Amino acid sequence: MGTSPRLGQRLGRRSTGFACCCLGLAIVILGCPRQGSVVEVVEEEVDAVIPDISENPGPRELSSFDPEVGLAERWTGDLDGMVEREFIRALVVYNKTQYFIDQGAQRGVTYEGLKEFESWLNKRLDRRTLRVEVVILPVERDELIPALVAGLGDLAAANLTVTSDRSEQVDFSDPLLRDVAEVVVTGPETPPLADLDDLAGMMIHVRRSSSYWESLGRLSETFEGKGLDPIRLEPVAEYLEDEDLLEMVNAGLLPVAVVDSHKAVFWAHVFSSIVVREDLAVRTGGEIAWAFRKGSPQLAEMVNSFVRGHKKGTLFGNVVLKRYFNNLEWIRNLDADNGSERFQQTVGHFESYGERYGVDPLLLAAVGYQESHLDQSKRSHAGAVGVMQITPATAADPNVGISDIGKLENNIHAGTKYLAFLRDRYFSEPEIEDHNRNFFTLAAYNAGPARVRRLRAEAAESGLDPNVWYRNVEIVAAKRVGSETVRYVSNITKYWIAYRMVADRQERIENQ
Repeated sequence: MGTSPRLGQRLGRRSTGFACCCLGLAIVILGCPRQGSVVEVVEEEVDAVIPDISENPGPRELSSFDPEVGLAERWTGDLDGMVEREFIRALVVYNKTQYFIDQGAQRGVTYEGLKEFESWLNKRLDRRTLRVEVVILPVERDELIPALVAGLGDLAAANLTVTSDRSEQVDFSDPLLRDVAEVVVTGPETPPLADLDDLAGMMIHVRRSSSYWESLGRLSETFEGKGLDPIRLEPVAEYLEDEDLLEMVNAGLLPVAVVDSHKAVFWAHVFSSIVVREDLAVRTGGEIAWAFRKGSPQLAEMVNSFVRGHKKGTLFGNVVLKRYFNNLEWIRNLDADNGSERFQQTVGHFESYGERYGVDPLLLAAVGYQESHLDQSKRSHAGAVGVMQITPATAADPNVGISDIGKLENNIHAGTKYLAFLRDRYFSEPEIEDHNRNFFTLAAYNAGPARVRRLRAEAAESGLDPNVWYRNVEIVAAKRVGSETVRYVSNITKYWIAYRMVADRQERIENQ
């Protein structure tokens, strides 16, 4: 199953979940920002904090992920092809409100929207067992549109503002949010600003891929037309999200930031030293929407139908936006000491025993979340115990031989050793590729190895490939076992993909 090095470092430090966004040497954000949070900064180290990223390397290949779910191939079809492939790839960005991972759970406004879209779509298509999955792929912001155009994703859902430049490359859905303003946010080191003209000659740090860059560029042109100095736009690393820049303004490291008004108002309740200047808007009447490739009329029609019943102003849209933007408790709870410590301990055991038995620790984390939401106190009616929901009988079997699985470490040890046993005993044939070996092992962990062996045999008799899970043995499982095992493997696969991409993102940030 492979291993993932330094899991404790890549996923253990928490900033809204797995990754602590390390802003160079000068800023370390310890967990989620809270009222009165302290960011220690050194003014002369600002260049280390805000690297120049004048060259855009373009979208990365997603070749490290399982080809069985199609993430390595460039594919540019419409919705009918996605339904046939049984998945839609949704490109997102990792930040503290739109998409993040907390205690193993995917959360955020974008995540909840995509999860609801998946449920809604399958109801529309009457897909109950072999569903069309929405697979979430976290990428950097400057990769969203290039990856979408290149066929490395099918949807881009990342609080994207509709702009003329972007509309030349991709199509947008009907707006999820309307009348969004891009406003100036000031901090303790901001010089007095009476109106927008006072931004003339000022250096403003902003992501080159953002709509803010385009808006500030237009404003700067008007300054030059009036004989004023242009704005000095300084590109920042694409992994710096709006909340990161706002925290830098709050700390006095940056004089101003420009962000969407709904984000600015929310973070003003978190960072005590920033002021939202709604009177200083560089764009008004903005529209935020999902994006998809041009020439995708079927997907466009389906997404727009979904948006009509789920945008801001609908019951669903209002509930989700209120959950994240009108309530501070969730973000404070993210960094509760007891939860952080418990999760850190869990991650450490996944890493330790994953490396011992050759199982990807991120896969173990996905199994643990699917089984118990990483809750060691969980007990099932069938007698399964703890994070890995393993029974005492299975743990006591000579092939596992781990006692006292009521203890967290022993529980994860037993579950990991059992997974490795299933893999090596039942799915070691060279004809099974590694990613399918993982899928069969997961299916056996859920349904038992004897049942999976029978499913593979029936798949071969039906002319399907017994060595491939998705769209082969999976079909037989759906018919003979029902939705439980199919959904089990699918859910873990989706979490595993997201965990791996978030961990890879964090490693790239740390290596910059």
